[in-house]
Amino acid sequence: MGRFVYAMHVSLDLRIEQVPGDNGAGEWLRIDEELHQDLNDRTRDAALIVHGRVMHEVMEEYWPRAVGDTSLPAYMREYAEIWVAKPKVLVSRTRTGADHNTRIIGGDDAIERLADLRAATEGSIAVGGATLATQLLRAGLLDELMLCTHPSYLGFGRPLFDDHDLPIDLELLEHRTFSSGVTLHRYAVQGTQE
Repeated sequence: MGRFVYAMHVSLDLRIEQVPGDNGAGEWLRIDEELHQDLNDRTRDAALIVHGRVMHEVMEEYWPRAVGDTSLPAYMREYAEIWVAKPKVLVSRTRTGADHNTRIIGGDDAIERLADLRAATEGSIAVGGATLATQLLRAGLLDELMLCTHPSYLGFGRPLFDDHDLPIDLELLEHRTFSSGVTLHRYAVQGTQE
């Protein structure tokens, strides 16, 4: 059985966006080569990627074009190649098509279909998007959090989860500090469905 892993860049106050629409691309982020290479390796090792619509549209707008962009560093082009090739699932009620090795799951039974996908997958399933992660958490299907905490306090902005006010018990699985001051923490979410 697979594991849904919600991977997100966060501020010290667990914000993922400072202003609406920056979609995780704020100037407060410190993504250097060391961190990017670690994320490249983790994405390469994932069985597949599952994104909500907004996150997927941000990714599909940038990464396919980055593959051949020689003005970018090699580690960014490497990530672009990994992202384009990796099997992806887009969870959307409105999209009817997607490129770059992506299939769509939509409709009222999307969470049940994702549960079936998790049961049929071996390895980690990278999850992107706060709305989707919140839905998986509520359904008891979110297995891990992987947070890259940047040394910034935003004070306002979009939180890590949408409208979730219940306690979440976590177990630390991994901790790493990067030279940029970013810390990576992987946590197992306690109480997920087997």
